[in-house]
Amino acid sequence: MSNDMIQALRVAEAAVFAATQPVTPRMLATILPENTDVDAVMGALTTAYAERGVNLVQVGGGWQFRTAPDIAPHLRKVVELPRRLPRVAMETLAIIAYHQPVTRTEIEEIRGAALSQATLDLLLENALVTPKGRKETPGRPTLWATTPAFLAQFGLNDLRDLPKREELLIDPAGPAPAPQPASVFLPEARDEAP
Repeated sequence: MSNDMIQALRVAEAAVFAATQPVTPRMLATILPENTDVDAVMGALTTAYAERGVNLVQVGGGWQFRTAPDIAPHLRKVVELPRRLPRVAMETLAIIAYHQPVTRTEIEEIRGAALSQATLDLLLENALVTPKGRKETPGRPTLWATTPAFLAQFGLNDLRDLPKREELLIDPAGPAPAPQPASVFLPEARDEAP
C-alpha cells in the first residue's frame, strides 16, 4: 500500500470519527488529496473495520461508525438508549417517509385521525422531519419531508432503502384452510371472560 493511500485512509478515518453526522463523499473529496478515489479509500476502511467492535457503514448518504451488531447487546447495560417515539409519532414519520413531500392535511387523511402539533414538534425536535416548501394550493400549506438525521437514525443510506410495501405485509402462515362441509357446525371462538 502506498504512502498516499495510507495517508488518505488516516484522514478519512479521522474525519468519520470526529463527525457527528454521516460524512458524505463530497466532504471527503474536499479533505483528501486531489484525484483520490474516495470509494476505494472508504472500501478499504470498511474492510479494515469489518471485524472490529465498531463498523464503518453507509447511512444518510455518507459514512459513519456504528457499533457492530453482535456487540450492541453487551452495551445495553452501560449505554442509555434514546427515548422511543410514541406510536402516533412513528406512524406520522412513516407516512412522511413514504409520501414526502406531504402536507399535514394529507398526513391526517392517510392516518384517518387528526395530527397534533405536539407530535409534529416532537419530530422536529428530534430533527427527523423538516419543512420542504409550500404546496401550490389555496392556503399554501407546508410540505414535510424527512431529514438526513432520519436516514442515519434508521440506518438507511437513501430513501430507496426503505422497505417496499410488499416487504411490510405479513404473509399468511401457509395455505388457507379447506372449507368445512356444510354438515359440520363449528361455533366461533369468543374472547369473553367466564
